[in-house]
Amino acid sequence: MDLVDLLIISLRTLAKNKLRSGLTVLGVVIGIASVTTMVSIGQGASQLVRNEFQNFGSNVIVVLPAEGRSGGARSGTVMTLTEADAYAIAAECPAVRAVSPFIGTSGQVIGGNVNWQPNQMFGVGPDYPLVRNWSLASGEFFSERDVAGATKVCVIGHTVATQLFPNIDPVGQLVRVKSIPFTVLGVLIRKGANLVGEDQDNLLLMPYTTVRKRLQASTFSNVDLVLVSARSEATSPLAEREIRTLLTERHRIPLDEKPDFEVRNTAEVANVLNVIMASLTAMLSAIAAISLVVGGVGIMNIMLVSVTERTREIGIRMALGARPRDILRQFLVEAAVLSSIGGIIGIALGIGASAGITALLNVILPSSKWPFTLSIQAAVVALVFAAAVGLFFGFYPARRASRLDPIEALRYD
Repeated sequence: MDLVDLLIISLRTLAKNKLRSGLTVLGVVIGIASVTTMVSIGQGASQLVRNEFQNFGSNVIVVLPAEGRSGGARSGTVMTLTEADAYAIAAECPAVRAVSPFIGTSGQVIGGNVNWQPNQMFGVGPDYPLVRNWSLASGEFFSERDVAGATKVCVIGHTVATQLFPNIDPVGQLVRVKSIPFTVLGVLIRKGANLVGEDQDNLLLMPYTTVRKRLQASTFSNVDLVLVSARSEATSPLAEREIRTLLTERHRIPLDEKPDFEVRNTAEVANVLNVIMASLTAMLSAIAAISLVVGGVGIMNIMLVSVTERTREIGIRMALGARPRDILRQFLVEAAVLSSIGGIIGIALGIGASAGITALLNVILPSSKWPFTLSIQAAVVALVFAAAVGLFFGFYPARRASRLDPIEALRYD
């Protein structure tokens, strides 16, 4: 008897007891649906983390001044980074693609008759769009000449452009920052809210020298931090080591002393978060898979009952020439079909549940933009695992059926 015949016989047998067959596969359905949902939500969370870090920039490394300490207690940040450090990193670290000094500020912005308070006002370098992977919707970014001359120019985000210039092109318009007129050179493309709901487009960028000289009236060359973009994610650890070595030499820091700077690699943070998400997903999936074991035990119990009910049928088949291995294969196929049907239904329910939960998360947290992900590989593995559960728990009833004595089976009433 070939496999096709066995499948047909198995389906006919299971169809005779639809209710019992449905209740039997319920545990498998719940288990597969739970695993599929957990994997999908977990992959969506990992994709969300990756999207946020890609939104922040391309392989960004942040160089910050170290925190000062007095008597073992923190005493604030020591301003030890300069624009010269930033240019040295760009020139002497081969694994670095782009660098931007960074100075934070704040204030009211006036455009026409409208006052607006951007959430973020930064002084940055001309490579800031390259570091942050943030292109312009219109106009252009300021240049090295603007930085060298501390010119009064700026680039604004989509929200600022909408608030100050709702009906006209912002490029070329004047805005006033602390009573100082600035010319708008360009408008950044819209990024939307970040994971915590903060509007990333509500910002205004100026040359860092302009912020330092004209807004802060400072004669020092310090910067708040330096944003660095590695050439690729693979070279990001190398770029981090090159930066540490270079700044240690430039700042003349002895080997036994703590550096006066800190280097934080966002790629490493993203990898750690991805590992955490993957671990949580695996743990939740393992818990959900327990119901698969429960479903497998249900299949074994029902198959044992089926063997008892069909003892006389087994005896007749053996008397007509069926071999023990034919009986074994028949019951194994029935168990595998039961669990596979449960797996298919479970995958369908899991996909529906994942889509529903993703939609609910986006309603509750609209700024998160939680992605819906479906892993074909995970679905295939779940289906194979469901069939394997059926074979594993169906083996004992099938083996018991194949070892029945034909004469005793025929006498069974």
